[in-house]
Amino acid sequence: MNRTLVSTIVVVLLAAPLFAAQPASNEKEVWSLEANYWRYVQANDLEHYRTLWNSNFLGWPLASPEPVHKDHITDWITAHTSVGETLKSYDLERLAAQASGDYVTVAYRVRLTWADKSGAEKPGGLRVIHTWLRSADHKWQIISGMAAAPDALGH
Repeated sequence: MNRTLVSTIVVVLLAAPLFAAQPASNEKEVWSLEANYWRYVQANDLEHYRTLWNSNFLGWPLASPEPVHKDHITDWITAHTSVGETLKSYDLERLAAQASGDYVTVAYRVRLTWADKSGAEKPGGLRVIHTWLRSADHKWQIISGMAAAPDALGH
């Protein structure tokens, strides 16, 4: 074999693990942002929560009868806080992640407990799917998503 061909093969073999690691790295970044998402909800930090959403977002929150755009992404939070409820606790169960280029889709369950003004707790849960888009400046934002109630078994 000539030297150029051998060099090319060596470079490709050495670079392959770098490309294989990229989807896992992107998925890890997005899972970290999902954790921030729920910290912002719990802190009622709507300003930082809004930064997670792409201006072209389209999704369907559980509490909404119709799909919504970014201008309504905090409605479900304010529906709770406007009546004096706070998110007392939450637990994320990561189920799946799929990276493809500048997109990562994650699917998970979240078990949560809202507490009213008197401290009475309301446990609940959601099934969530979010698709995140990485912008040219490498910032990840949610471009699409949907939430659904858990099934009768809590799944």
